[in-house]
Amino acid sequence: MIILPGSPVKVTNVNDTYYGFQGLVQRITDGKVAVLFEGGNWDKLVTFKMSEIEVVQPKRGKGKKKK
Repeated sequence: MIILPGSPVKVTNVNDTYYGFQGLVQRITDGKVAVLFEGGNWDKLVTFKMSEIEVVQPKRGKGKKKK
């Protein structure tokens, strides 16, 4: 899947402090991706290699049920 600014992503590198965290892509430069994590009372912008993240598919909300 293509990673673009605004895409929700998850960190997949098990050796990284942010493993499993989800954030939003802010920018992509030279094969590196800046991801913004927002949580509670903190915001953090962290840079990852493309191979260390994956796009998260948004889940359906509590709206109308599909027939």
